Amino acid sequence: MPTDVVMPQMGESITEGTLTKWLKKVGDTVQRDEPLFEISTDKVDAEIPSPAAGTLQEIKIQEGATVQINTIVAVISEGGAGSATAAAPVATESAAAPADDSVTPAAIDSPATDDEAPAPADAPASTSTDAGATSSGGGTDIPMPQMGESITEGTITKWLKKVGESVARDEPLFEISTDKVDAEIPSPVAGVLTEIKVEEGATVQINTIVAVIGGGAAKPTAASPAATKTAAAAPKADAVAMGTSAQVESAPAAASSATSAEKLRSSPLVRKIAKDNNVDLGQVPGTGSSGRITKTDILSHLENPTANPAPAALPAASAPAPAAAAPVKTSAPAPTQTLGDLVPMTKMRSIIARRMVESKHTSPHVHTIFKVDMTRIVRLREKEKSKYEQRNGVKLTYMPFITRAAIATLRKHPIVNGAVEGDAIRYNKNINIGIAVALEWGLIVPVIKQAEEKNFLGVARSIVDIAERARGKKLAPDEISGGTFTLTNSGIFGEQFGLPIINQPQAAILGIGGMNKEAEVLTDKDGNDSIAIRTIQRFALGFDHRIVDGADAGKFMSDFKAYLENWSEDIG
Repeated sequence: MPTDVVMPQMGESITEGTLTKWLKKVGDTVQRDEPLFEISTDKVDAEIPSPAAGTLQEIKIQEGATVQINTIVAVISEGGAGSATAAAPVATESAAAPADDSVTPAAIDSPATDDEAPAPADAPASTSTDAGATSSGGGTDIPMPQMGESITEGTITKWLKKVGESVARDEPLFEISTDKVDAEIPSPVAGVLTEIKVEEGATVQINTIVAVIGGGAAKPTAASPAATKTAAAAPKADAVAMGTSAQVESAPAAASSATSAEKLRSSPLVRKIAKDNNVDLGQVPGTGSSGRITKTDILSHLENPTANPAPAALPAASAPAPAAAAPVKTSAPAPTQTLGDLVPMTKMRSIIARRMVESKHTSPHVHTIFKVDMTRIVRLREKEKSKYEQRNGVKLTYMPFITRAAIATLRKHPIVNGAVEGDAIRYNKNINIGIAVALEWGLIVPVIKQAEEKNFLGVARSIVDIAERARGKKLAPDEISGGTFTLTNSGIFGEQFGLPIINQPQAAILGIGGMNKEAEVLTDKDGNDSIAIRTIQRFALGFDHRIVDGADAGKFMSDFKAYLENWSEDIG
């Protein structure tokens, strides 16, 4: 019995994911728990294992597509590969525009997806209509797809095929617009477009039948009003298909119309990228079906605008060469001012940006900064680090000291471990510490759950484990959600301190500054002052002033400082 493979939920606040890479091809054998595909969300990049053993029978969602959780992305069948179907090939450009041009794409800074463009922050689910298309008598009904969980209607902005024309499976059929996205909708089946039921410009509810595709060869039929309107408004370049190519080639106006029509052979995403970057699509050579300009084409053009420019239109008529004129001295042209390259955000970066803005709008941020004398801990670490690693198999860093101090202080000040829920305060039962990990392609915050139950060694091992698996894309979904307090160590880059943004819905975040030797005034028990060289580190607590008052933050940081400066805990 076939097994459906779904987009998993990568955390309680995650509603969608981007499928960045298929690790198997249709027809390949796959083992249970063997990595099947890679996904990316705003919080994690991860490999998703196969839920069953068998043969990858069908890939329903192509690389680059962003879909809602629980969307079926593939089907695994039992037994051999004989029943495999290539219904949705991952990288086929000969049939039509590639899938990354007809669905909402995303770009992740990894070698496998460097050429992919980012999705809008509110990117909806994939535009695949396979699940919605139904067979009706001699044809297949094409419904208005649901472009996201909250979308109930869509507007057909353009038909890309006319009644009577053949259409290939996955070839773009029409364009739609919703309040969140403009997208092309691919045909779920191959056949002939026999009827257009909804005209361009009409807004209809999801699942409304907008067209019918029948099987067999193309047979021109009576067009619907939409088709008639489209045909009447079509440029003269369409006459080429009607057998009047000679007349068109002799008419400069028609040649210009043909050039304009070719410029339109692109997706809304391509046109948006072109508009944002002030690019004339007429100068971008298209490598897709029938010269279609793909997302890869426009991004390649942005990287190297002078490479392989599109051929310019021929002039209307050739004129005799003018007589040679005497050379005229001209001044050197003034240098033109050029702006830097405009590079679209990656999927992860665009969502991180949105979340940071949301956090600043949600929580009134206040920060307090404390200097902590880390000399005692520095000396202890230098004395014990070699034996500690031999004894426990893990390096002794400063992070376990800081994390244990934070845990102990959060126990004394539970409001800092809380969260706002409407007009109430959630006092979290457990202390779940998020540790920010910088990646080459973004930032991720894996969580150590129930950290209050771990001793020093347990915390040290957990920190190393989650950091390594975060960089290796091996984190489980529940390991990047549920945090109640976050630590972020920007001091490793040499800064004195930073003012971090709260990780919602938490109430506070602790920024760890750089560690430096400084001259400090010390006072002994008799009141005598002296100057000594001490190792100083600055810590910045960012807190939500809706529930954490300045006094609460000050008490928290005073106790945190005392715990570190008077360290007495056994490190194991």
